[in-house]
Amino acid sequence: MSDPAPNSAVQIPLPVVKELRRLAHDLSNSIETVMQASYLLSQAEMKETDRRWVTMIDQAARDSARINREIREVLRQQTTKSEPPQPE
Repeated sequence: MSDPAPNSAVQIPLPVVKELRRLAHDLSNSIETVMQASYLLSQAEMKETDRRWVTMIDQAARDSARINREIREVLRQQTTKSEPPQPE
C-alpha cells in the first residue's frame, strides 16, 4: 500500500491548524535566538574544538529553521483548503 499524495491527505481541523501555526511561529522565534547566539559566539576567539561545537549548533539551528518553514508551508496549505469559498 502506498502513502497518499500530500495534496490528498486528510484535512486537519482549522482550529488545530491555527494552533499549530501559532506554535510554529513561536518556535521560529526560539530558533532565531539560537541562530543569533551561535553567530555571536562564532565571532569570539575560541579553541578549535569549541569552534566545532558552535558550528554544530549553528547547523542544527539552520536545519531546524528549514524544517519549521516546511511545517509552516504545510499548515498554510491546510488553512487555504479549510477556508470556506468566498462568494463571487
